[in-house]
Amino acid sequence: MTSFVHTEYSFTHAGVARAEKAAETLRDAAQQFDGARGTATLLLAAVVSALLVVANQVIDTWSEGHLLAAWIALWTIGFTALALLSTPLRRAALGLRAGLRSWAEARQQAAEDHKLWSLALTDARVMADISRAMSRDAARDVRGYF
Repeated sequence: MTSFVHTEYSFTHAGVARAEKAAETLRDAAQQFDGARGTATLLLAAVVSALLVVANQVIDTWSEGHLLAAWIALWTIGFTALALLSTPLRRAALGLRAGLRSWAEARQQAAEDHKLWSLALTDARVMADISRAMSRDAARDVRGYF
């Protein structure tokens, strides 16, 4: 007697499907990540850490009898620094990022201008185009004064 067995196997592995879903979630999270916020957080952590180290050095000079008061003072300084410095450091990080971005764009524009000028020195047609554009801009500036 002949019997047929119909087995249905999944075409995807459960572990691979989970890994793909995790990778997709991480990719979506990375797209939503604000680099300025991360930079500001890192800068805030560095400043607060430095402040806590200084406070710890000051507190270490106290006698052992005031250890609880020193511990409370240290944490008060830390939380106060977190509360007061978060907004200014975020603004500073945003300004720093904007400055670096504009500097990079200016460097890229200067490199492109240098490349175009090098090409213009070897090709008379490009030099003529640049000359006409400069003449047109000069004429427009003169008309703007009158």
